[in-house]
Amino acid sequence: MKELPIHIELDSESRQTLYEQIYEYIREEIRAGRLMKDEKLPSARFLADYLQVSRTTVDMAYGQLVSEGYLEARSRKGYFVSAMEDLYAMDQVMRRTDDGKSGAGGGQMQPGKTSRDAMPGTGQASQSAEARICCDFSPNAIDMRYFPYATWKKITKNILVDANSKMFSLGEPQGDLSLRTTICRYLHGSRGVNCEPEQIIIGAGNDYLLLLLEKILGRHVPVAMENPTYVRAYKVFRSCAYPVSLVPMDENGIRVDCLRKTDARVAYVMPSHQYPTGVSMPIGRRMELLKWAAEEPGRYLIEDDYDSEFRYKGKPLPSLQASDNGGRVVYIGTFSKAIAPAIRISYMVLPYPLLERYRSVCGFYASTVSRIDQTVLNEFIQDGYFERYLNKMRKQYREKHDLILNGLKSFEKGFRISGGNAGLHVLLTDRLGRSEEMLTLAAAAEGVRVYGMEDFRMGESGGAESGKEAFGDFEPEKFADVENVAKAPETEGCDTSEQNPATLILGYGALTMDEIRDGLILLKKAWL
Repeated sequence: MKELPIHIELDSESRQTLYEQIYEYIREEIRAGRLMKDEKLPSARFLADYLQVSRTTVDMAYGQLVSEGYLEARSRKGYFVSAMEDLYAMDQVMRRTDDGKSGAGGGQMQPGKTSRDAMPGTGQASQSAEARICCDFSPNAIDMRYFPYATWKKITKNILVDANSKMFSLGEPQGDLSLRTTICRYLHGSRGVNCEPEQIIIGAGNDYLLLLLEKILGRHVPVAMENPTYVRAYKVFRSCAYPVSLVPMDENGIRVDCLRKTDARVAYVMPSHQYPTGVSMPIGRRMELLKWAAEEPGRYLIEDDYDSEFRYKGKPLPSLQASDNGGRVVYIGTFSKAIAPAIRISYMVLPYPLLERYRSVCGFYASTVSRIDQTVLNEFIQDGYFERYLNKMRKQYREKHDLILNGLKSFEKGFRISGGNAGLHVLLTDRLGRSEEMLTLAAAAEGVRVYGMEDFRMGESGGAESGKEAFGDFEPEKFADVENVAKAPETEGCDTSEQNPATLILGYGALTMDEIRDGLILLKKAWL
């Protein structure tokens, strides 16, 4: 049957939902090369009739595959397999990694304000207008009104009542084994991360883990970053005297063609939900990145998966690490966004070659997270409180997400709306040639604070490039024995400093429904 290249048998008794069975079958057919580039899939209506399931079930499966980049939805034509150059062949090649173990670092198993509160510059109104701000669309703040304080207090009390002398000892440098085991199971189930507890390092925030990586990777290793990017990570790399190459992005994420024009040995990326652009990297681009890392020994990718829990259409996208068969991805995540900023517990999954390096050069470092905090978090996750809290917050954030997108429909003549369906912020790109400064000042005059994309663009025109503006009195260039500490690929078509249309970032995580409605009314008055 030429029109139907899908021969799936659904299992109604499986733990997987029907849409997940359809999604996984098609995904594996594409990855194995049995569904080829530009091959047309049956319509959702036809496939639903054929499989005797609802149209919604097939739509959800197709929607997830489009989100991950396996399929393309072409207007009035249907769904087609995306171009994934050398995907199948590369998957086989990457299993034959060069040095070190290729297991849990890759494909096979072996024995308040969040941390993103470093708003670069302001992109806001002058101090005289600060007092009039009544609605802050911060992309960093989260809603703490639903946090289960009583549950957290009960767990803490029970742990302290039963505590013994071991609870107050120094503990393991990588973090308690019980928590690492719990995180390992959680990551494998929710993000597809393939790892063992021995590969996980627990630290007090992503900053500490990035600083630890400096010891593991070595001094002055050239690093590439997406531009715009997460400014706090940029500052950490700069403070380590890393040469940083700024690589432009397109609608699929970091441009690998421009990455190849740098001398970077490490690339820092946020493939599931790039901050601040909101771009989700499709599978084709992910495989290009993994191919770049596999081409030379000593190349690595740092995957920052900071808010993967919050996706409003389909299930969360698989991690980049889940596709890594060569032990090239360092996976970093945090509980600051999913639970509370004050938790200050992050985790890093090291591929085995870097794990051996960690043990030889950093194994003597003590853990930076209290054993009591680790035990409380472990109980919170194991007893099911974390999952219930996540489900509640997904519902709350989804309602806010839908409200702000519906409210922004009247802005579409003046702005292009993007960045929805995941995370806690949306983007408005101006269509009328106005500047970010003009738009932020106009919003502040109405009592609303919004944030400009230029504050996240590094380089000559970016918001955190100049010494004291970014670092206060500390100027990292004085401590670097390398030239061009921060640079962009100086090749045609890869200039990150070119003029971009004004883009505003509207975060809605900490706002109430009424505050979102009122804020949009004021923005409409300011801009339309």
